[in-house]
This record gives sequence, C-alpha cells and structure tokens, in this order.
Amino acid sequence: MHIAVAGNIGSGKTTLTELLAKHFGWETHFEDVEQNPYLNDFYEDMQRWSFNLQIYYLNSRIAQIQEIQQTEKTVIQDRTIYEDAFIFAPNLHSMGLMTTRDFENYFSLFNLIESFVSPPDLLIYLRASVPTLVNQIQERGRNYEESIRLDYLKRLNERYEAWISTYDKGKLLIIDVDNNNYHNKPEDLGEIISSIDAEINGLF
Repeated sequence: MHIAVAGNIGSGKTTLTELLAKHFGWETHFEDVEQNPYLNDFYEDMQRWSFNLQIYYLNSRIAQIQEIQQTEKTVIQDRTIYEDAFIFAPNLHSMGLMTTRDFENYFSLFNLIESFVSPPDLLIYLRASVPTLVNQIQERGRNYEESIRLDYLKRLNERYEAWISTYDKGKLLIIDVDNNNYHNKPEDLGEIISSIDAEINGLF
C-alpha cells in the first residue's frame, strides 16, 4: 500500500512521515533535500535554476514511485509527484521564474510519466496557514530556506488549496496543522492515527 503526505514548505510532512512510519511499521521515502544539487542555487537565483530543479524532482520522484510499486511493503512517501506539477512548476511559471517554453516542456513530460504510475492509496494533506509555515521553517533552521518570501508561501498555499479541492485520484485525509500539534502532543497524533486507521480499513 502507498500512503503519501502532501503539504507546503514547513507544513510538517517529514515529521509526520517519521511518526506514522514508527507507529505503523511502514517503510519511508523522503524528499531528497540534503543531496539535491540544485536547491541552494535555486533559492539564490530562481529564474536561472527553476527548470533544472523541477526536472530533478520529476526524475527523483518517478524513481521513488517505481520502487514503491515494486515492493510488497506499505510505504509512506514525503511529498508527491503531483505537487511539483500542479503547485511548484505552475507557480514558478506564473511568477515569471520559468519560461512558457520550459513550463510546457516540463508539463508534457509530467503527463507522459503520470500515465505510467498509480496514485497513492491514501493522500494525507497538511493544511497550514502562512504564520504556521513560517514558525516551523524558522524552527528547523535550514540555511537555504532563510530567503523564502511570505508571498511565495502564500501563492503556494493558494495552489495547494485549489489542487486539493479537485483531487479525485484516491482517498484523501486533510489535517489542519494550525489546530493539531502532532509533533509535540501525543493525543493530537493519536487523532491522526485513528483517522488513518478508519481510511485504511475502508481500502480493503
């Protein structure tokens, strides 16, 4: 079974992925942040590196999905292939940070790749306001994230909400991160686990 966690930068995807994997005994697939050769350059000069970064993510996520589909284990994945295509790439394009030519090239490649992969059995979306995102980004203190602008996070949030409102590829569980402090409160994590149990039992 394939579980995926989606959400904006700083919404708590990695933390929740780790907590759920520990509780359920699931295998994890994380976003390649430390080894990403484009990320620092991208945050320094988004216009120059946006296309390269999105192609890198597309490549790494299709490799992840291939691994997930070949294993018999239940896997929980930190961020999905859809977020790059429906949130990050179009946002860069609309901000003038990716050319129309590059965006159309990227999106046609995504459409081709998507036709060969199965969506997750359960998508968990972490909904968080911009102040919550900023607090959590500051808490983890990644150097390359210091230059992220508030309007950038706001634009991403708007695109996440638009995407989630039409998501129809499988089961969907929405968690309000502003009102659920699962990384510090066991009872809040327990609520999420109960909701996931209910969704998963409905999958069989």
